[in-house]
This record gives sequence, structure tokens and C-alpha cells, in this order.
Amino acid sequence: MPAEVILPKVDMDMAVGKISQWHVKDGDTVKKGQALFEIETDKAAMEIEAPADGVVRNLAPVATEIPVGEIVAYILAAGEPLPTPKLSTSVIPVPAGAQTVATAAAAPVAATLNGTGLRATPLARRLARQKGINLAAVTGSGPRGRVVAKDVETAKIITPAAAAPASAPTHALATLASVAANYAPGSFEVKPLDGMRRTIAQRLVQSKQTVPHFYLTVSCVLDEVLAVRERLNGHAPRDKEKNPLWKLSVNDFVIKALALALQRVPAANVTWSDEGILQHMVSDVGVAVSVEGGLFTPIVRSAHTKTLSQISLDMKELATRARGRKLKPEEYQGGTSAVSNLGMFGIEDFQAIINPPHATILAVGAGIPQFVPVDGKPVQKTIMKATLSCDHRAVDGALGAQLLAAFKQLIEEPALMLA
Repeated sequence: MPAEVILPKVDMDMAVGKISQWHVKDGDTVKKGQALFEIETDKAAMEIEAPADGVVRNLAPVATEIPVGEIVAYILAAGEPLPTPKLSTSVIPVPAGAQTVATAAAAPVAATLNGTGLRATPLARRLARQKGINLAAVTGSGPRGRVVAKDVETAKIITPAAAAPASAPTHALATLASVAANYAPGSFEVKPLDGMRRTIAQRLVQSKQTVPHFYLTVSCVLDEVLAVRERLNGHAPRDKEKNPLWKLSVNDFVIKALALALQRVPAANVTWSDEGILQHMVSDVGVAVSVEGGLFTPIVRSAHTKTLSQISLDMKELATRARGRKLKPEEYQGGTSAVSNLGMFGIEDFQAIINPPHATILAVGAGIPQFVPVDGKPVQKTIMKATLSCDHRAVDGALGAQLLAAFKQLIEEPALMLA
């Protein structure tokens, strides 16, 4: 039988992926282990190898969202014919008293039926059973009209008990048609949501809807950090071309200070689950990195044990790999807290959204010269505001205040980080 080449799951949150490029052409002879194609998810790019020897046929299109587990090619032995695609014949019934409508209510149901069969991924079928959705009423956005998980997730169930009275206002879904109707034709262009932007949107909405955020802000004096940074960078070792092997940023000090603060206040070094709070022994600090179309949060592992120069080197490498979408799952999954720094853009103060299951995230602004009273006299200092967002389920106000106070002490006395 032909070997099936499927789109693999390379990320724990992955439901769909895109083939960014094929390394072979239809009809090429391939060897087992040879690189076949590159898969692009919302967070990374990865090469997928051939599972067998033979002739590769029926390549799936590039730059199209494909559900995990979907067949993207076949590898045939010499003279072996292509298999005939099989269509599933099971349709999920609607529970009594329930009615389903697709997200784009005004659009007709797509032709997802072929005879008595319905094309849908296994995950889409399972979600449909759980939500009580008739797949025949869902528009498929997958290859050849196949219903995928996101189609089911965005379908809406209306039951008699939950239906709003005719006179009551109802919440309108932000469909493309409903939003575009507010603007003159030709005055805009539509940029389709890619996997990264869709995932970011879903996670941020989930966080703000399910995590009870509260915020704590302190003003930190940066003058000593700036002085130490300048001295350390001046003494950095150099290569043969006399270029420094590392160059510390203020953000490197912020990462180190937060990591050590989590060690000083271990009750705040936690992540949330509905069955219990995970108390962490190490400080794995995520750092938001802006990339085209979104952001990644790679993790500096055991940041409390690393020197400032090692944190700087780690962040340089992680940021480069993030911008090239080359991060491995283990490089961005997990973490016990995170830093979001917009100081380089001149932002003085902001509040960051927690990245579940983290219980905290630190938002860092720019260092701004200000006059502050010292012994009754105005003295100019460089002040940086830091705002800690806390998940009130896991970190109470007093505990968050202790963590932020520890961070402030460390960032204002950087020698404490070098001990």
C-alpha cells in the first residue's frame, strides 16, 4: 500500500499548519529520511522527512491551512497506482431542541457533502459531538471544502432556552461582511489572518476573559544599572576583529532581576491550573519578542543561575531564531513568568496581558530623566516604571507587591545581582 505523508503535530497547541515549501516535485523519487517539505505553524518552521522510499505524488498546495493529520502526499512503490480518496459517511446528529448556524450566517452552507458522505477532520468531528453541532450546516474552510476544527469552534449553537427575546439586542459577530459594511468600497484591503495572528487573538481573548487581572506599578531608579552596564560593556572580551563578544542591554538586567525576585518570593513563582497551583523551583523567564505579524515569547531557562552576559547571548540567539520562525517548541513553551519591554519605543507605562498558565507578567517602560527630591533638593534621575500584572487566583495583592518590591531593590542595586 502507498505510504501516506501526513501533516504532523509539531506544537502542543497546533490544530492546523501550512506547507511553506516543498523540497521535491510531484513524481520525484525520494529516500526514507529525505527532507520532503517545510511546515509552518503559528510559532515555528520545521522540515519534515519522507517516511518511506518511493515516488512522491499528489503534493498538497503550499501556503494553505491544512489540519493536523491530513494527508499531504503519497509515496508509491514502482508501478503502484494512486489510491482513491475515501469520504467519511458519518454525519453528527443535532440534539433534540438544538439548532446550529455557521459563523457567517448570511452565507449559504458550502458544498461539503458528496453523495451521503461529509468531509471533516477527526478533531472537527469530535468537537462537533461535544458542541452538538451538525457538520452538514458548517462551512468547511479546509482543502476541498473539508470541515476543520476552527470551523466547528466558530459555529454557534442556539437553543430555545438560551435564545434571546425578539425585543432584546443580540451581540453581532464581527464577520468580515459586517465590519466591511461600515466603510466605503475600495477604501481598504483585507489581509487574511495567518496562523500566528489567529492564535494570538484567541489566547489574548481567553486570557482577558478567564484570568482575573490586577496591576501593580513601581518607579525604579535606573542610574546605577546604566552605570554598571556601561562599565561591564567596556570590559567585555573581544574577538580577533576587536568586536565585543557580548553587549548588555537594560532588558538583560530586567530579566535577571525578575528571575532573582521570583527566587526571593517563591510563592509568586507559580503557574495556574484548575486542579492546583504549580510551585516552580527555577525561574524560567519568557521575553516577548516582536516579529512581523505578531510576537513570540522565547524562554530564558533558569535565568536566576545565569550571568548577565549569558542572558544577553541567549536572548540574542533566541530573538534571531524567533524572527526567522525557527524556534523549537521547547524554546517557547512553559516558563514561570514573562517580561514585556516597550521602553525602546519610548513607551513610559503600560499593562501587559498575562500569558496563561503564567500567573504574572512584568511590563517595562522607558527610562525617563526626571527630577526627584533627594535630601529636600531636586536631583535628576533616570526613572523606569514597571507594572506587574497578576492572576488574582494564584497571586494575591500582598504577594504581588512583595515580588515587585524585590524586583525594584535588585534593579536599583545591580551589585546584588552579581553576588
